[in-house]
Amino acid sequence: MRSVMCFGDSNTHGTMPIASLAARGRFGRADRWTTHFADALPGWEVIAEGQPGRTTVHDDPIEGPHRNGLTVLPALLESHAPLDAVIIMLGTNDLKARFAVTAFDIALSLEKLVTVVRQSGAGPDGAAPQVMLVVPPPIVETGCLAGMFAGGAAKSGALQAEIALAAARAACPVFHASPHLVVSAVDGIHYDAPVLAPFGLALAQAFRHHFGD
Repeated sequence: MRSVMCFGDSNTHGTMPIASLAARGRFGRADRWTTHFADALPGWEVIAEGQPGRTTVHDDPIEGPHRNGLTVLPALLESHAPLDAVIIMLGTNDLKARFAVTAFDIALSLEKLVTVVRQSGAGPDGAAPQVMLVVPPPIVETGCLAGMFAGGAAKSGALQAEIALAAARAACPVFHASPHLVVSAVDGIHYDAPVLAPFGLALAQAFRHHFGD
C-alpha cells in the first residue's frame, strides 16, 4: 500500500472554530477532512500530520519554536518513510501580524518545504516523495483571532496566486481549496463541520488525478 503524509496546521489537525482563545475543541476522527480524504483513497495509507499554529519556516516567539514546519519536517519524513507522496497545506499561520511577511515570502517558504521533501530521500528505495501544494482559502478577520491576524485577510487573497506561481516554479501540482472550502464566521480561520467532507473528497479526486488510485 502506498502512503501519503498530509503536512499541515490546525485545520489538518481538526481544530474546531473557536469563540475564545481558551477553546481547545477538536473534531472527532470520523469528521476530519483527512478521514474523508482517506476514505476516498482506499489504495493509500493516509498519515494526518497537522499541528495547531504550525508555520512554514518561522519560529513563533509567542507560541513556541516547535511550531516551525521547516524544523520538524525532516524528522517527520524520516519517521514516516517510505512515503510516496506529501501534501503540504500551510501558510495560514504565516499571516499572523507578528511575522510581518508578504504573500510572496509565504509562497517562497512553501517552495522551500517542497525542496526539503524532494531532497529527503524519504520515498521508496530512497527516492523523493511526490509533492502537492494545497492553497488554503482566504481568511476573514473576525472573532477572537482578528487581532492576531490583523492585516492577514488581504494577504491571504494575494496568497492564492503566489502559491500557484510557487507550484509552477517547483513543477508540482497545486490544489485550490477555496472552491470547496470557506472559513468559519466564528473565527475566520478554521472550518465548520459541513465543509470538511466535500473538501476531503474533492482533494482526493485531484490527488488521484495526479498520483493514481
